[in-house]
Amino acid sequence: MNLAEALQGALSQDVDERSEAEGDLELLREHDLPNFLLSLSSVLSSDAHPPACRKLAGIVLKNSFEAKDSSDKKLLSNKWINLDPSIKSKVKELLLASLGSPADACHISPEIIAVVAAIEMPRGEWRDLVAKLLGNMTQQGASPQLKRRTLVALGLVCEAIEVLGPEEVDGVVNAAVQGMMEPNSDVRFEAFKALYGVLGFAEVKFTNMDDMDRIMSAVCESAKSKDPGIQHAAIDCLVEIACTHFLLLQPYMATILSLTTECMKGDEKAAHPCIMVFWSAICQEVIIHRGSADAEPTADCRFIEEALSSLVPMLLEYLVTHEDLEVDLEGDDYDLRFTLGYDLRFALGYDLRCQHDRRATTRCLALIARTIGDAIVPLVMGSVQANTKASDWRRRKAAISEIRFILEGPSVEKLSPLVDLLLGMMGDPNSEVKVTTARTLGRMFELLHSPASGNGIITNANLPRIIDVLVERSEDTQNVSEKVCGAIYFLARGYEDSESMSSELPPFLDRVVEALISASEPADGTPFRLPASAYEALSEIVNVSHIREPGVTYVVEGLMRRIMKRLCMTLDRRAFALDDKEKKNNLLVRLCALLQVIIQKLRSSGMAGIVTDAAHVLLFLFCRVFASDNSAVRDKAMLAIGALANASGPDFGEHMPIFIQFYDVHLLSPISLEVIGDIFHVLEGKMLPYCDQIMEVLHKGLSESTLKPLIFSCFGDIALAIGKDFEKYLKDVLKRLKHDANLKNCADVEVDYVNQLRHGMLKAYSGILRGIKDPEIGLKVSVPLFKFIQAVCRDQSRDQSVSLAVADVLAQFHLMAGSWAEEMTEKAMINYHEGVGFF
Repeated sequence: MNLAEALQGALSQDVDERSEAEGDLELLREHDLPNFLLSLSSVLSSDAHPPACRKLAGIVLKNSFEAKDSSDKKLLSNKWINLDPSIKSKVKELLLASLGSPADACHISPEIIAVVAAIEMPRGEWRDLVAKLLGNMTQQGASPQLKRRTLVALGLVCEAIEVLGPEEVDGVVNAAVQGMMEPNSDVRFEAFKALYGVLGFAEVKFTNMDDMDRIMSAVCESAKSKDPGIQHAAIDCLVEIACTHFLLLQPYMATILSLTTECMKGDEKAAHPCIMVFWSAICQEVIIHRGSADAEPTADCRFIEEALSSLVPMLLEYLVTHEDLEVDLEGDDYDLRFTLGYDLRFALGYDLRCQHDRRATTRCLALIARTIGDAIVPLVMGSVQANTKASDWRRRKAAISEIRFILEGPSVEKLSPLVDLLLGMMGDPNSEVKVTTARTLGRMFELLHSPASGNGIITNANLPRIIDVLVERSEDTQNVSEKVCGAIYFLARGYEDSESMSSELPPFLDRVVEALISASEPADGTPFRLPASAYEALSEIVNVSHIREPGVTYVVEGLMRRIMKRLCMTLDRRAFALDDKEKKNNLLVRLCALLQVIIQKLRSSGMAGIVTDAAHVLLFLFCRVFASDNSAVRDKAMLAIGALANASGPDFGEHMPIFIQFYDVHLLSPISLEVIGDIFHVLEGKMLPYCDQIMEVLHKGLSESTLKPLIFSCFGDIALAIGKDFEKYLKDVLKRLKHDANLKNCADVEVDYVNQLRHGMLKAYSGILRGIKDPEIGLKVSVPLFKFIQAVCRDQSRDQSVSLAVADVLAQFHLMAGSWAEEMTEKAMINYHEGVGFF
């Protein structure tokens, strides 16, 4: 069977012929792998074969060494390792020879070489590979094609293996620098990629400043290239150097600053994000270096701080004057919330460069603020003060955004004067400026408002004005109002874990709540309008309130009744359009969540009586929500009912007739099952009149496999709550437990689900044992229980939670068996004395 013919057949347009040829190729691989690989290498490297055949030969050859699945890849690697050394040597020689071929089909050769190197070099084999590749670069009359592919191979080999010797590292660096000087742009591009790949190995190279000068000179010069590919590749090398050798960059800072200026002011916009990544990497490394216990005590980063101070005015000018200013600064602050140590090159990768140059700039400015701290404030204030007075609203907006980007790093003392400036800008005639200002205030409160620390941005002196401005602007346009509500949310959140709430916010609580209620009021044209930030702010204010403070109880109770009224109105309004239905569902979720927070707060503050008085109406409203076709909405209502039951205590039993009218299978969910357990825990025996219906619903729900573990667990909660009265349901429950204890029923189910199911079943047994304390019932339960435990213990795939649940059930059985023994002994003695017999 001829390999070349099989390859040609595999390229056929005829389906049958192609299928037969692919089968032939597979037979060749299985029958004689050594010659199969050798023949593929020969076809790839020979100009005598058609280009399409050579290309397919390269693909098949590469797939013979690697696979996506790690186990398959290891199998292929082992097959190569076990081949005859002479065959492997010939294959590698042919691969190296193919690098100089003019055929496009040989573009894959460097990839195959790197894959083979990754297999062999860690084993100490093919040690002359790097030397042979370097020889191609110095070969007299070497073609650009050979040099380009050689550089590709060198770069891929550096990425594929973890260790290179010092001489090999030096050789790769020299070859890369040599390639940067080539007239062919493709060769120069691959030279930078090769340098990028070897930089992780290059510590020894950079101890020689002459070599460092040579590398930095080539990189910085190419970073000004008009060829975008070469420019990006050069800046990538700068970023890698910043990440590995930033302390050695002092002599080159002036050059890099000059390069930055050209990138920011030049016509080549695509380079801008790349250079921002470089400076961001520098900042990140300095921050990490400062916090590292292994940092060199003599390392001086002041030269970097000086360079960054020179960079800030350029960034500010760019932010203010960029033509896309009005759209870019509308993004959320997520791009400023990052963790040190993440891959900046990935975060601002090739696919983002042209689209997100402003994001790169703002992230860089934020990192500079964290690096130089207080020193950035006067640098920014000059731009802020000049541009907040500009007639162009875009400049005023940009100036406010600059403040938002530097809030992490400087001290509270340095940033405190900005509060008054921002409050003043909330009166700007342009709504876009007010939106940005409100966002900046919210970000400032989020980061710097911490009364518990005793050093917050909000003080008794400026709080009244802050409240006045926020309350006033909550009545502004919808966009402005939403951002103001967000600022109120962060203002309130700052009082978590702080006693100062009791003295600072209560005097303003009524006004703030009224403003938020008004901001969230549905409009005539939009009955289901959902300003999420207003509801979040209301929830947070309730959460941090000290209910027993004068006037606070009145405000919270009033809020509860107004939200109840709004919930009723929302339920009464009909939604016909799909969009309106979605908005209505979202609004119902917010309203139920807010009422849940209020109920929980009143209960935890010892004011549950307020909830009890309204419990009947509250429960009816929540049950009306069950009519929604959205499970998330129903679950939120169910959580609110759980909070209501816990707040009302045993009195909740009076309202159960309302709940039971609505309780049906469609309500079953993980959340609703948890709430049912809570209600049983609260009411215990008072739940008996409703047990039949609830147990019937739960048994119907067992047909849903995902709910089955939780329903079993709920059975345990019910048994624990009603005790001996659960005996009525015990036969049916044990029947289901026995059925699902049979591992054959779980044979086709994932291990995780089996563990969840067993955990739920063990919780059911636990609740039954603890609830029904009768010895005879206990012994009846013990038979299927111990069979089940034996099956569980034989299964090595059980997880820790199941093992712990088994131990818990056994411990409970041990304790109860002792009490049962005493009870049965006492009963036997009484029977004996009465002449009945022991039993």
